[in-house]
Amino acid sequence: MTIKFTRRAALAGASALPLAAAARPALAAAHGGKAAAPIARSFKLGGFGITTLLDGSLPRDNPKGIFGGGASDEDFAQVSAENFIPADMAQFFFTPTLVDTGAELVLFDTGLGQGGIVKALDAAGVSPDAIDVVVITHMHPDHIGGMMTDGAPTFANARYVTGTTEYDFWSKAEAGNRVGDLVKSNVTPLAEKMTFVEPGGSVVSGVTAVDARGHTPGHMGYMLESDGQRLMLTADLANHYVWSFAHPEWEVMFDMDKAQATASRRDILGMLAADRVPMIGYHMPFPAVGYVETRGEGFRFVPVSYQLMG
Repeated sequence: MTIKFTRRAALAGASALPLAAAARPALAAAHGGKAAAPIARSFKLGGFGITTLLDGSLPRDNPKGIFGGGASDEDFAQVSAENFIPADMAQFFFTPTLVDTGAELVLFDTGLGQGGIVKALDAAGVSPDAIDVVVITHMHPDHIGGMMTDGAPTFANARYVTGTTEYDFWSKAEAGNRVGDLVKSNVTPLAEKMTFVEPGGSVVSGVTAVDARGHTPGHMGYMLESDGQRLMLTADLANHYVWSFAHPEWEVMFDMDKAQATASRRDILGMLAADRVPMIGYHMPFPAVGYVETRGEGFRFVPVSYQLMG
């Protein structure tokens, strides 16, 4: 290949040198400090706008005790080493998703309740008051924590959607149950604005509930479809991008019905792999978007790079 240098190109390059030199101190200062990590990532799915929102992230030790029920220490260590992650620490991510259907703004889950969802929405240029629909995949605290702020609804103009089974189960929990108590403070006050959906039911056009029970009694995912393109919000179907995919049979501490959770993982991950449908997992490394590949008796999470940039 021959490269031709013209006088115009040479002058343009020379004129840029002072700018580059001036930028060096700023770059050095930035490298010496802490740059803000992105907390909102957007892409298109047909006519839908999709934005993943990082509500927060935190480390936890003893990941085998959380994600490796039934695994030997040796197997857990081997899978960890093969994937270049430590076997004694896991990083948790909490990622609600915003879907702009063109007619409504639909938010799936609300985070931990420490203001992270509002900050992430602000980074995406969206006011909480602009949210039309809030969908709760299930009622664990890291999904319903952001529904109320200082005793008032965070999303004042929204209507709410969740599964009948999930709502009935937690609303009947005895006093003193941590999840049940949070449901009573964060969900029950919004009951008059809430509607219920069953697996196979529609939230809005192009958004269909999918049975993914096991993690909780009424845990659901949601399939999005627009202009022939599909993507699934898997919520807490698989809570770790390595261990829960490579060995879907390994029990997860947070799964209430562990056998059913394993069956749901195998069925849905198998479908996503076979149909090559991308997914957003609530606890996947941010921005939490990827594909599923069948690997041996399990699966592999393949993070997106530029596939959904168009």
